[in-house]
Amino acid sequence: MNVKTSPLTKTRTAAAPDFSGVTVLLTGGAGGLGVPVALGFADAGATVVVIDVRDDGRDLLRPQTSDGTGQVIYEQCDLADEAFMGEVNRIVAEHGVIDVLINNAAVYPARPFEDFTFAEYRLVQEVNVDAHVQCAMAVLPGMRDQGWGRVINVSSVTFYGGWDKLFPYVASKGALIGLTRAWARELGQYGVTVNAVAPGAFPTDAEMIHPDPEKYNQFILDRQALKRRGHPSDIANIMMFLASDQASFITGQTINVDGGWVMQ
Repeated sequence: MNVKTSPLTKTRTAAAPDFSGVTVLLTGGAGGLGVPVALGFADAGATVVVIDVRDDGRDLLRPQTSDGTGQVIYEQCDLADEAFMGEVNRIVAEHGVIDVLINNAAVYPARPFEDFTFAEYRLVQEVNVDAHVQCAMAVLPGMRDQGWGRVINVSSVTFYGGWDKLFPYVASKGALIGLTRAWARELGQYGVTVNAVAPGAFPTDAEMIHPDPEKYNQFILDRQALKRRGHPSDIANIMMFLASDQASFITGQTINVDGGWVMQ
């Protein structure tokens, strides 16, 4: 089946929101989905502070956009480190009020349930959940004082079932949906919206855990309503929408960006 390009791209281009003067804190911003999110916000004028553990993070993220209106600042941190909360507090103190928090970092070891140790399970929760709670605690005072803020948690289509050998990861992504709803209920009084994005299967380095890429690719397409693989820009676009004033009346929601894999 041939999928045609949208005719809208021939007539007009959707204007990106203007994030000039906005500061974004993005965890896991040097990964396959994080890089386009970081650069998308920077292209729209934001200052994006990226937290990631990767040694090559600075090489993957250009330091500044072409027109100089936005910038990406890289902070190498280990989210599992006991000193992480201190690092986050330092980052917030150095950069001032964080307007948008995107909790994206995650680890995803894959093996049968009985082969995991409890320590390995806890490590996944520390990175995928606990570190993001620490980020929210660090940025909330500034958001509350200014009466505006955006928190976006990155969950996963795996939360909806049908996936084996990923139990610590799936548990962590379910926790983020719970946090999204709890925080949205409490923080709305301060003008802060909290939403989650649940990506489907995107062709990033994460797929390297699969021994037969071609078979896995067909597995994905068979389950999606849309017969194309997702692009990282699909995630960046929904992030920028949720962070904008266009989404000011949306909170406590989980938005699946998965080509119609999960429908609810």
